[in-house]
Amino acid sequence: MQTEKAIKHIVNWLSDYATANGISGFVVGISGGIDSALTSTLCAKTGLTTLCVDMPIHQNKAEHNRAQAHIEWLRAEFENVEAQQLNLTGSFDQLISVLPEAGNRETTDLALANTRARLRMSSLYYLAGIRGFLVAGTGNKVEDFGIGFYTKYGDGGVDISPIADLTKTEVYRLAEELHIADSLLQAKPTDGLWGDKRSDEDQIGATYPELEWAMQAHENGKTANDFKGRQQEVF
Repeated sequence: MQTEKAIKHIVNWLSDYATANGISGFVVGISGGIDSALTSTLCAKTGLTTLCVDMPIHQNKAEHNRAQAHIEWLRAEFENVEAQQLNLTGSFDQLISVLPEAGNRETTDLALANTRARLRMSSLYYLAGIRGFLVAGTGNKVEDFGIGFYTKYGDGGVDISPIADLTKTEVYRLAEELHIADSLLQAKPTDGLWGDKRSDEDQIGATYPELEWAMQAHENGKTANDFKGRQQEVF
């Protein structure tokens, strides 16, 4: 991949799409992860107003600190970047206080994790609605458009998906090209929906390089019977 060419292509596409639809800016939820960092930077490079929103809900401190640091870096680099913090912890707690629990803890925890994502989506759309902006999604080719590792009507609820054609490996390459902070490049990927330190790999059971390999194998017409051991398990 030619990283500079890919960056220019995405930035131009964002600009053209916004202009064609009479849109003057983007809203991006900043999680403290590499995907939202790259997405927000690409949006900022359009020169259109880019509203970066930090929405902690019982958030891991390291994730919150990375999100804040990235927003500060963007604001220093781009005059068109604005910041908004919405502490949704109280709203989330109030909501779940009136919701019934499921029959078991595991089911309840998963439902609550998805509820966090949906509360954030609603908040982003409120901000986009009052400004006439687009909600820019942070899903990449592997998570959102490969294995479906996202929340329906949560982080999957967006207007446009700037990095939808990028694998996780390509996300990192573009982020490096744009000089996004090492703390984000080195952080273990996580959806940040559980209030603990579990990573994406912990939940999925495979690394992103393994998933990218499996997706490529599938595109090449391979089936599980073509592999053995770990490769077969991942596929």
